[in-house]
Order: sequence, then structure tokens, then C-alpha cells
Amino acid sequence: MADSTDPSAKTPRHLWVIGVVALLWNSVGALDFVMTQTRNEAYLKGLTAAQRDYYLGYPLWVVVAWGIAVWGGVLGSLLLLLRRRVAIPLFLASVACIVLTDIYIYALSGGLKIMGTAGDLAFGGVILLIGMLLLAYARGMGRRGVLR
Repeated sequence: MADSTDPSAKTPRHLWVIGVVALLWNSVGALDFVMTQTRNEAYLKGLTAAQRDYYLGYPLWVVVAWGIAVWGGVLGSLLLLLRRRVAIPLFLASVACIVLTDIYIYALSGGLKIMGTAGDLAFGGVILLIGMLLLAYARGMGRRGVLR
């Protein structure tokens, strides 16, 4: 097993593929966050009035958790591409905050009823699963000495 500070550890090709896909995926979440927080009319026009009020009425702690989730994912992806170990705690913070926002949406606020479908619940699960997989991947790259 390579030492975590081994400068000779080669970057596997899959890191570039996973890193770029992760950056694109997390950038979509960041775009959603920015467009919602800036109350972009064109972006929000596809929502019903109840959905719009729900999203724009998040308590501050949920907005902060959502921001950490998306920006932690974006920064974690960038740092993964730069082969930096700090990607690991950023992905961890992102996953923890995904869990917090999911607890609010699905358990504390009745968000699933407002958003409407079981597909929304499934998509929330996909977001969490991808976050967990990125965290596990970054940890694995750290253990192999690929991340410095």
C-alpha cells in the first residue's frame, strides 16, 4: 500500500473521468442553489406557487446546509482533480449536509407532499448515494497515495 504522501503515486485515468463527471454533477446542484437563492424568475417559473413558497421559505439552517452540500461537492470535485487530500473532508461535509437537508425535506417539513412524487424521494436518494460514492472514492484515492 502506498504511503499517503508518496509523490511517485501515479494518477489513475479513472480519477480524471470521475473528477470531471463529479464536477459537472455538483455544478448542476450549485446552479440550482444559486438560481433559487437569487430568486431567478426564469428558473423558478416552472414551479407551482406552493413549491416556490416551500423552496423560498427554507429556514436559515437548511439554506446553510444546502449551500455546504453543493459547494462542498464542487470544491471536493475540483480538489480531487488537483489530487488534494482536502477533497475528503469536503466530500464528508457535503454528505453530512445532504443528510441534514434530506431530514428537513422528508421528515420535518412535509416537503415530499409539496413536491409531489415518489420520484422526488428517489432523486434525493440518488443525490445522497452519489455523494457517498464520491466520498468513498476520494478516501480510496487517499489511501492509495494518489491524493497529496
